[in-house]
Amino acid sequence: MAIDWIGFAYAAMLAVGGVVGYTRKGSKISLAAGLTFGSVAGYGAYCVTRDPRNVKISLFSAFLLTIIMGMRFKRSKKLMPAGVVACLSLLMILRLVFMLL
Repeated sequence: MAIDWIGFAYAAMLAVGGVVGYTRKGSKISLAAGLTFGSVAGYGAYCVTRDPRNVKISLFSAFLLTIIMGMRFKRSKKLMPAGVVACLSLLMILRLVFMLL
């Protein structure tokens, strides 16, 4: 059973990003969203660790973040944080799809 280190790193990045958004700007929304999506992505990475074909939760959370943060990036044109999270989430989707092939 191989541990999904990339999935856990992605989840940690989301959670840390939420905490950083809260500490720098005082954004409670960033904190809640970061911890929520980080937890869901962490659980998804745990599921992928248990069964490499079980990518539904990880795929769903990455897809949702790609859409939300992609729209936010399109509106604000700011690379940080929306563009970075959208790109990382898109890369995560590609990785998960290739795992299924």
